[in-house]
Amino acid sequence: MEWMDRTNRAARRWAGTAVTAVRRAWEGPGRERDLAVQAGKGALAAWVAWAVVGWWLEAPMAFVAPWVAVVLVESTVYRSVAHGLQQLAAIGVGTALATAVALLLNSTMAAMALVLPVALLLGQWQRLGSQGVYAATGALFVLTGGEVTVAGSAARVLEAVFGAVVGVAVNVLIRPPVYLRDARAALEDAAREAYELLGAVADGLATGTWDAHAAGDWHVRALRLGRLVDQARSAIGWSRESVRVNPLVRRKRAFSLPGEAYTDAVDVLDYVAVHTAGVTRTVWETADGEEAGRPAPELTRSYADFLRHMARAVRLYGQTRFGPGDDGDDAVAEQLREAVEELHRTLDEFRRRLPGAVPEDPAALATYGTLLAQAHRLADQLVQD
Repeated sequence: MEWMDRTNRAARRWAGTAVTAVRRAWEGPGRERDLAVQAGKGALAAWVAWAVVGWWLEAPMAFVAPWVAVVLVESTVYRSVAHGLQQLAAIGVGTALATAVALLLNSTMAAMALVLPVALLLGQWQRLGSQGVYAATGALFVLTGGEVTVAGSAARVLEAVFGAVVGVAVNVLIRPPVYLRDARAALEDAAREAYELLGAVADGLATGTWDAHAAGDWHVRALRLGRLVDQARSAIGWSRESVRVNPLVRRKRAFSLPGEAYTDAVDVLDYVAVHTAGVTRTVWETADGEEAGRPAPELTRSYADFLRHMARAVRLYGQTRFGPGDDGDDAVAEQLREAVEELHRTLDEFRRRLPGAVPEDPAALATYGTLLAQAHRLADQLVQD
């Protein structure tokens, strides 16, 4: 049956993805290994918290400690500490509120009706961040855990505190996560895709083999380039957060924060992505329209020459900003200057050929004008940075 075939194909794809992830985690450092390590640390934190509170102390609601411990093995040390403090504050407020109201009314049902709306509203308090929901959770632990007593509520809070301490300690002391490698890799991926995409468009325009299907593929890749740039920007943010209150960074002075070079590179690549999408959209619309609106072969070859030099300049720019050594190399910087000069030369040549090659056709004029405008914007942004 068709649905069984789809299910089998989906299962095979999932299995293949899982095998690939395991192989990458085994072969060397990377995102897959980082995720595996964090998963192991979360399990260890829960085991330690349960061994102390559940097995040794035999607390009546011992699950609170491992539950808090496992959720606080966060993706960064700073996030573990910050979320731990917020979560304990939320649990403490919810527990105290539920205990006071339940003892005052002597009815857990009535207390639940009054406390939960207030706890949920407290959960929206900005200072508690994403951990605000634990105010209602703390209240529920009190109201659904049997007889409400001050001693029992205090035990809940102490269990949560112990679990938080274990979770944060495990994340801090055992291979604290640092994502500097991810930021560099994300930038390299975006720069590589920009280089390959511009080269592909240039080759297609130069040979005259482009059609609506090829141009559509270029445009899809240009949109994907924008997403890669967004991922690079996010990775830089994660990198900067991952070195905060991180003892590993203090022990190893080799770590350094992504500086302005990374930020500038993201801005430039974002600009390249936006205007490359403009170029590919124009080419796609032209290829999908009437033949009369297509650029003349001599113009497409000139524009292809410009895009090819643009691709080389983007690749060299990436090497000067986030290649080995971060600050770049004098030889590469000189190559970049030469590439930018060549970029301007090809752009000037395209502009000189334009007046005599443009037919008196509104569609063609719009196409040429758009391509020229995007070319100017691409070149200007790269020169400025």
